[in-house]
Amino acid sequence: MIRGDRTALRPVTEDDLDLLAAWFADHAVYEWWGGSALSREVVADKYVGRRRPDVESLVTEVEGRPVGYVQYHQGFEPYHSAREGGIDMFIAPTERRHGLGRDAVAALVQHLIEVRGWTRVTVDPVKDNLRARAFWRACGFTHERDIDRDVPSELLSIRA
Repeated sequence: MIRGDRTALRPVTEDDLDLLAAWFADHAVYEWWGGSALSREVVADKYVGRRRPDVESLVTEVEGRPVGYVQYHQGFEPYHSAREGGIDMFIAPTERRHGLGRDAVAALVQHLIEVRGWTRVTVDPVKDNLRARAFWRACGFTHERDIDRDVPSELLSIRA
């Protein structure tokens, strides 16, 4: 368990499938997370912990109540070493604008740098998602470069 001041991040289990399937079917989540609702089967394959250890999936909680999802991955493109990696996250639409995302990010970044020994943590929000880009900057991430792919994105990072 990774603890922030207000949030706790715990590993996702198969028991979280219904919760995650509902979140990934919500337009406010999938609008910037792939662009379309995800089937229960895709959620099961990608987001309930079946990709460990390559991708670690966590549920963000407040006092035991699930409020969001976060994942981290390390050691593969575009990272230069096994001590670097990326994170992706969302806070459930009904839980936004209460500082929970910032608290969860601060706790996870601290864990990745201090406990796991990472030297760089990155995110890659879609360029058109101005709210996400502002959020990551407010969390202390800085611009590294633009990413030219199907959906243009921006690579932001925090270094140890």
